[in-house]
Amino acid sequence: MKAKYLNPFTDFGFKKIFGEEASKPLLLDFLNALLQMDPIVDLSFKNTEQLGLTVSDRKAVYDIYCENERGEKFIVELQKAKQNYFKERTIYYSTFPIREQAEKGEWNYDLKSVYCIGILDFTFDDYISEPEKSEVIHTVKLKDQHGKNFYEKLTYIYLEMPNFKKTAAELVNRLDKWLFFIKHLEDFQTIPEVFAEEIVFVRAFEKAELAKLNSLELDNYEYSLKVFRDLKNTYDYAVQTAREEGLAEGKAEGITKVAKELKLKGISIDIIASSTGLTAEDIKKL
Repeated sequence: MKAKYLNPFTDFGFKKIFGEEASKPLLLDFLNALLQMDPIVDLSFKNTEQLGLTVSDRKAVYDIYCENERGEKFIVELQKAKQNYFKERTIYYSTFPIREQAEKGEWNYDLKSVYCIGILDFTFDDYISEPEKSEVIHTVKLKDQHGKNFYEKLTYIYLEMPNFKKTAAELVNRLDKWLFFIKHLEDFQTIPEVFAEEIVFVRAFEKAELAKLNSLELDNYEYSLKVFRDLKNTYDYAVQTAREEGLAEGKAEGITKVAKELKLKGISIDIIASSTGLTAEDIKKL
């Protein structure tokens, strides 16, 4: 059956639903449902490309970067496949909205809060304790050796979408509805009853309807969808093959062999790196 709505895990789909000026009420509603703090009244989108302090510094390119009426900063990232140093990249991204708050001349270092939100189409799979493996929301703050919050103004929130398994009948709050919407949007052919009476979700479905895209937008979406599918297929293939070959050769050797095979097939280095966890430098040497 042909899809009626965008896949929100594509770059185009995610930014169409949440990252355009006309999408601001949707993003606002989503953030308020997720953060459960003093309600955000308004948002302004900021430049998603952030440059380092010098020409030699690396730049950061966010999916969505915005600021509320209190000056608090929000980075919202969609992550389709696990990458090397994913957590480190998130922390690196958070330094830019912190540093850009510096004022010339005398300044008292009174920083505004920064929130980094990652919507993940994978799970971390690196927990020490078993119960955490099924959790959807992971909130991370800077703590001291006693587990007490040391600094309240820097928050990392990761949403592990594969762990969200609620049905429409089991949705109990606003955030549940947003997670259900994001996870299943591409599968819907009509607006489910659970969303039908809520104007913000009706607007979200309207934004996501493929029939409303112009020809250029549709071309961009088709390309974005192809990248997403290639990445997913490559990742699934790499994981399965590495698992099978890893049993005989050891995990590292199996993954390296898979990366080499994918490179020979013309798969891009970025996709191979995202799928296998190897660095681009290591892949180039294969």
